[in-house]
Amino acid sequence: MNNPFINILKGKVVIVGIGNILRGDDGFGPALVEKLKENEKLICIDAGSTPESYTRNIISANPDVILLADAVHLNHKVGEYEILGKNDIVKSGLTTHDISPRMFIEYLESQIRAEIYMVGIQPQNLSLGEDLSEPVKKSLDEIKNLIMEVTNARNTFNKPNYKRCK
Repeated sequence: MNNPFINILKGKVVIVGIGNILRGDDGFGPALVEKLKENEKLICIDAGSTPESYTRNIISANPDVILLADAVHLNHKVGEYEILGKNDIVKSGLTTHDISPRMFIEYLESQIRAEIYMVGIQPQNLSLGEDLSEPVKKSLDEIKNLIMEVTNARNTFNKPNYKRCK
């Protein structure tokens, strides 16, 4: 299998986990950030359900690439994921949240020059009090491993003077 992240994770990368950890598969984004937070070649931000509250943190990192991670309605099988480009995200309105991906992305673009992508995963259950479903957990580990493979292969990275969000 080709690594789908190999052509997008270049330069300084910020991964923004979006979602509510108390609502089943909606916790995918924060769970991915948690698994990647020790990787010194990435800046990981757990933005919860309010990514717009973290725009200053994202902008101050001055990334080359922003990778949003969220549970989205893809009309795929549960646990299947897709990497979406900025235009796909903006056009689709795929998010499981009330925020407008278009406004969030357009604001970031007005402040910094970064390529913006989303790794979206098809959720099974977004009910309050549920854990991640088994298909989403399996894909979460696969996505983490693919991202680690790409970032571990990189020779250099200039880590900014930046404190990660918890």
